[in-house]
Amino acid sequence: MDKAVVIGGSIAGMLAARVLADHAQSVVVIDRDDLHVTGQRLGVPQGTQLHALLPGGFLQLERLFPGFREQAVAQGAVEAPPAARRNYLDGRLKVGVPDDADSLAGSRPLLEGLIRQQVLRLPNVKTVTARATGLVFDGAVTTGVRYDVGGAAGVEHADLVVDAMGRSSRLSDWLAQAGWERPPMRRMPVHLNYATALFRRREANPEHTVVLALHSPRMSSDVAGAAFFAIEDGRWMAMMAGYAENRPGRTAEDFVRRLREQFPPEFREVADSELLGDVQTYRHADSRRRDFHELPRFPAGLVPIGDAVASFNPVYGQGITAAALHAACLSWYLRPGPDLRMPAREFLALQRVVVDAAWSISTSADLALPHVTGPYPRGYRLSSWVSRQIVAATVTDVAIARRFNDVVSMRAHPSSLATPGVLLGALRANLRAR
Repeated sequence: MDKAVVIGGSIAGMLAARVLADHAQSVVVIDRDDLHVTGQRLGVPQGTQLHALLPGGFLQLERLFPGFREQAVAQGAVEAPPAARRNYLDGRLKVGVPDDADSLAGSRPLLEGLIRQQVLRLPNVKTVTARATGLVFDGAVTTGVRYDVGGAAGVEHADLVVDAMGRSSRLSDWLAQAGWERPPMRRMPVHLNYATALFRRREANPEHTVVLALHSPRMSSDVAGAAFFAIEDGRWMAMMAGYAENRPGRTAEDFVRRLREQFPPEFREVADSELLGDVQTYRHADSRRRDFHELPRFPAGLVPIGDAVASFNPVYGQGITAAALHAACLSWYLRPGPDLRMPAREFLALQRVVVDAAWSISTSADLALPHVTGPYPRGYRLSSWVSRQIVAATVTDVAIARRFNDVVSMRAHPSSLATPGVLLGALRANLRAR
């Protein structure tokens, strides 16, 4: 194609631009922020919080950017091989699982900045610092993006437009204004409150670089879980999360006390370190998805990507990896040279597989929370019971834990757990444990 336009310089937008650079003479990224400025973007209020790069996402980044690991480590990211990761459930250390799934630990600004550097270095990618205001249509085909720069209107024409505007995407409004239907919207209220703090890290090469401790809903705790990662510049980044009225760690004293008293011993080392700066809090009201694939009519020359399609409870760390998998879907769709004057149905079908998988993982866990009241899918009681058996078995059974880890790290589809053999193995493991 001649030109592709990406609306939004988010991680999803940058990964889409990377893919499009292989298929378009030029790629234009429109964002309100100056994308050439380093550091945290103003348009990412959650950028101060802890972000996970799941092994499934790391695999995709390595495919898109060969040598990504080495460059990230050179900029301060910390390698997180399986031996350096520890996972607790209700205070019990999960069984060590032989695995070859590496990952990286680093702050959101570091990982996002590295992705942005790699993309903007491409000779056919350029940016426009502007506010996107709408789409241009020629009949049933999207032909460009309207934007505003300091009150001056402009239009960027395109053969393909990618919406990467995130959770607050205005694409549904723009479609409605042009006479198209809005996509159905699904919401899962979670009312998550989480807080993140930075601490001085004494060891340059700590034994454990990623430690997670989750509390199941049956635990009488006002903290749903906590985690800490070793990140760049000799720091620990620690996070705690609570739901509904539970807002852990609103003060530095409360944050440190809870880390020290309510979690496994590894957390005490972080709590005893020097606190750097203030505790940063964030609130996430709901998970949401827009089902573009259900629309009977959809404009050609247009695809949505990333949080503009689906955003999930952030405690599961799916955001960056889902964006990378959406980019993989876009690459797969564009490779054979589709007719861009026809709706991108094949892309939407591919993307739906990713969205359904991530949605089922996060919402099935969220529905177990006492304050979440649905909507419950058909067969929820049975599926919930099966899920509880599998999760419990991951504490003691290596085979079940390996399969489960492949799914939650987004390297395998949740359907791989829905087999009689997995359920029987989980039941046997739980009987042995009792």
